[in-house]
Order: sequence, then structure tokens, then C-alpha cells
Amino acid sequence: MVIPALVVFDLGGTIVRDRGEVPAAFTAALERAGIAFDAGEVAGWRGASKREVLDRLVKRHGGPASAGDDIYADFSSLLKARYAATVDLALTAAPSTFAELKSAGVRIALNSGFDRGIVDIVLSSVRPDAAMFDAIVCDGDVPRGRPAPFMIFRSMERTGVDDVRRVAVVGDTQFDLEAGWRAGAAWRIGVLSGAHDRSTLEQAPYTHIAADCGSVPGICLGMPAVGAEDIRRYV
Repeated sequence: MVIPALVVFDLGGTIVRDRGEVPAAFTAALERAGIAFDAGEVAGWRGASKREVLDRLVKRHGGPASAGDDIYADFSSLLKARYAATVDLALTAAPSTFAELKSAGVRIALNSGFDRGIVDIVLSSVRPDAAMFDAIVCDGDVPRGRPAPFMIFRSMERTGVDDVRRVAVVGDTQFDLEAGWRAGAAWRIGVLSGAHDRSTLEQAPYTHIAADCGSVPGICLGMPAVGAEDIRRYV
């Protein structure tokens, strides 16, 4: 049986809890800048590059490009404060999930639409074993964020995996799964522990939908690889 050589995990809502910190900080930063936005539209962009979303909104509002920098800095500051004050961020299934995959020789990468500073704040709260992650790739490390596949490709580069058919992508949003599909990943696993519900994830090019990251070892180590024809399978 073929198993993944690399599993790429999203961060917020996938391996750490999503209690609404991101949309709350995003909304506050936009309101403070006087940028009009639709809350439903913003919710649909969960999983995308936060900076790219802000730039799009500022451009639509007719503001100068430099305004995006200021709003993003405000958003980042607000979100860091929220995460720094939050306890019990880690999903309980995450440590055993990583350990089981690592014991099978699978490499693990972390991808995030946050910048490195926010990722560092979150990880300092979670305090994972540093050896669990073979690569950490943030939005600022690539030309474009999700749904573009570049964070997945950069994770492959940093972990020495050269066959995308041996890559699994795990995330809680449509954009996570869309990025996996664009990359050609054989496993595209949507989890119901974060931003998007089942009906929303079912609109994305998924191969599996699971309750949380705790199901990932069973999917990746106990089932045959799913081909590019995008077989629909529920677990």
C-alpha cells in the first residue's frame, strides 16, 4: 500500500482551535480603517492569504496600496494579542496524530496563511515538539497564498519530497483543499474542526472529510492512495 511521504497540515482550525480569533481581528482592523466589507464574503475567504484579501478590499474601496500595509499591521497586532491571551489552543488529537505519522516515516509540514510572527505566537502557545515539523511555510514565504499551490510546493522542496502523488493536504477550509487539488496532491482531507462545515467543504475538490486531524493517520496509513480522478470518500 502506498502511503504519503509528506502530510501538509494547515494551522488554525486544523491543528489548533478556531474560536473566532481571526475573523474578529480582521473585522476590527477593517472597521478601524473605515473599509466597507461584507461579513459573509470575508468568511468565504477563510484559508486564503490574509494580506491578499486585505489588498483586494482596499483596492475595491479605492484606497491607496499603502493602506493595506497599515491595516495588515493592525490586524496582525490585534490577532497576536488575542492568541497570546488564549489558553488551550492545541487540538487534543494533534500530538498523537503527528507521532503516529512520524513513526511511519512520514514527513510533516505546517502551512499557514498567517505571517511568521503570528505563527510563532501560536506555536509558542501550543509548544509542540519542534522535531515534529520538518518544514513550516508561511504566507510570506511564497509569491501567492492559497488557493495557489505554492506553499505545498515549498513544503515539498524543504522536505525533499519530489512526487506530489505522495503528498497529503489537511485543512479546514475550501481554499486548503483547492490548493491541494491545484498542486496535484493525492490526499485532500477536509476537517470539520474549524472554519467551514461539511456542506461547504463538499463544494471543494476533497478526497476525504473527517471530524478532525485525529482521523488523518487512519486515512493516510490504512487506506490506498486516492487517484487524480478525485474519488469521493467519507470517513
